[in-house]
Amino acid sequence: MIGLSDYLFVAAILFAISVAGIIINRKNVITLLMCIELMLLSVNINFIAFSRYLDDLQGQIFVFFILTVAAAEAAIGLAILVALFRNRSTIDVEELNQLKG
Repeated sequence: MIGLSDYLFVAAILFAISVAGIIINRKNVITLLMCIELMLLSVNINFIAFSRYLDDLQGQIFVFFILTVAAAEAAIGLAILVALFRNRSTIDVEELNQLKG
């Protein structure tokens, strides 16, 4: 039987992969968005695991809100990337210096 520690271990590995992806690859915006999505999914695994372990539905309900925010973030992020690509012909983070304040 799969225990709580197994779920937490998988979530920790996914979180570490996403953090490493953000640190290693800072040039490609699409990869950064994918790493953020992976990070949110690893947090969702933690919520589901603890919700199941404690026999409480609040964690599972909270996961639906996180998934909604993640879907909105992905849609808005991709829309911004398409608009930037149409204006600048690139989505390289280092070449988008006009976004600096």
